[in-house]
Amino acid sequence: MKVTDSERDPGALIDAFCDQVWLQDGLAATSLESYRRDLVSWARWLDHDAGKHLLSAARNDVEAFLAAQFRAKAKASSINRRLSSVRRFYRLHLMQGSIAADPTLRVKSPKLPRRLPKNLSESQVESLLEAPDTRTTLGLRDRAMLETLYATGLRVSELVGLKLAQLSLQMGVVRVLGKGSKERMVPRGEEAMAWLRQYLSKARAQLAGKAKIDAVFLTGRRGPLTRQAFWQLIKRHGIKGGIP
Repeated sequence: MKVTDSERDPGALIDAFCDQVWLQDGLAATSLESYRRDLVSWARWLDHDAGKHLLSAARNDVEAFLAAQFRAKAKASSINRRLSSVRRFYRLHLMQGSIAADPTLRVKSPKLPRRLPKNLSESQVESLLEAPDTRTTLGLRDRAMLETLYATGLRVSELVGLKLAQLSLQMGVVRVLGKGSKERMVPRGEEAMAWLRQYLSKARAQLAGKAKIDAVFLTGRRGPLTRQAFWQLIKRHGIKGGIP
């Protein structure tokens, strides 16, 4: 595929990408800057270490970039976010016909470490995660909430306040509006994504019924969960899991 001079300019490609995702998602300036920073880092590495431009990257280039990030002692969450940015960039260009194949297609996301409460051991956390009865609608919801909480480190208020528009299952990230109305992108682990997909496909529709509500996690009364309700279910599952 012939590449034009404008397509060889990484700055122009990144600017065009940021304009496109802003039009699609209406992202805050901080999220757009995060995309831009990740893609500039990727473009510089690709040029310096692989001698390639953005639209000629291959899967092995992406994997080598991630490996370089690990060697530089970058956090798994940061590497995951960069991969998410790169992945969205190439999926957009694949849709536009600028590239013939997505170089990120079979690249696996780094496994994110679970953020454990200081007063719980890892075995206790596993017991807590496994306490909900996922054969039930509410149990599946609770498991998805707990997995999301531990994979992302969200505040409880951010977790119960999640809206459907903030989830990107395809990209593996959550857009969170935190304190001071600051928006940030938080990567999720594969385990959390798997449980979220199950909950959204099997349980949420039953909880929502015919009601049109944009909250991700719902109660049996078709409303969003409160922080107090979440702590009550934590207590209930903790007792079931044998946690003092």
